[in-house]
Amino acid sequence: MAHIKDVEVLNCEYGKNTIKFLRLHTEGKKHFVKEVEVCTHLRLTSCHEYLDGNNSAVIPTDTIKNIVLVLAKKNGISTLEQFAIDICQHFMTTFRQVAYVKTYVQEVPWQRLQENGVPHIHSFIYVPNGIRFCEAEQCRNGPLVVFAGIKDLKLMKTTQSGFEGFCKNEHTTLPERKDRILCGELFCKWSYGECKDFDFDCIWNKIRECILEAFAGPPDCGEYSPSYQKTVNCIQMHVLCKVQVIEVVLNNTFYNVVDMKNLGLTNDKEVSKCSKHTCLDSRNTQP
Repeated sequence: MAHIKDVEVLNCEYGKNTIKFLRLHTEGKKHFVKEVEVCTHLRLTSCHEYLDGNNSAVIPTDTIKNIVLVLAKKNGISTLEQFAIDICQHFMTTFRQVAYVKTYVQEVPWQRLQENGVPHIHSFIYVPNGIRFCEAEQCRNGPLVVFAGIKDLKLMKTTQSGFEGFCKNEHTTLPERKDRILCGELFCKWSYGECKDFDFDCIWNKIRECILEAFAGPPDCGEYSPSYQKTVNCIQMHVLCKVQVIEVVLNNTFYNVVDMKNLGLTNDKEVSKCSKHTCLDSRNTQP
């Protein structure tokens, strides 16, 4: 084997992925649940375990898992963001050999079941209307930075969308459309910057409302979208009034109206074929 000189180790991060658990607490007869998936990664101040096989500073991934579970038991999960902060702060204050910690928390979307408008005290239903997640990361002697977001949010509007005036050449087969179905699966991530005393639940709910308003427009008439790109920009502009940095990914789904002339029928958008997703990724910041 050839000997390589002057090699610099840039990153030997490790950690525990997919720590899944349910946190239950009760207030009288009423039950509250948070089911989450946690990934926590560490980078140590030295690389001895990586270069020399010396494991004396290594915190086992099983220990990382147990710490996450103990923090959930002791502190509860008031918000995903606060739980991620608790994990980062624990590793930074407990282990001197930790140079960097990053944790990701994702929530399973359980919603309290209602019967005839009355909330049930201990029953829940899985509602796939977007998955909430957050990230927190900190370097030793550096600020604790928090991100949050929503993913797998599926949105559709059946009119008030088109796509015209695009670049055309000999390879273009896509026809212009003045009226089409706009559908996509949205990923949205924003930064809170350095950790402060935020009302994370309130901000997350308001940003989700902003996303829905920007996509759909007013409920009585909607708002015209000339492109997926313009819709993504509208979402970002709505949300940037509340945060400084936002990234939006829209995996769009095409619905093409089926031509039924050969079947002796006129199809006025009643039946459309669904085609594969394409991806539009955009990042925006306030100055």
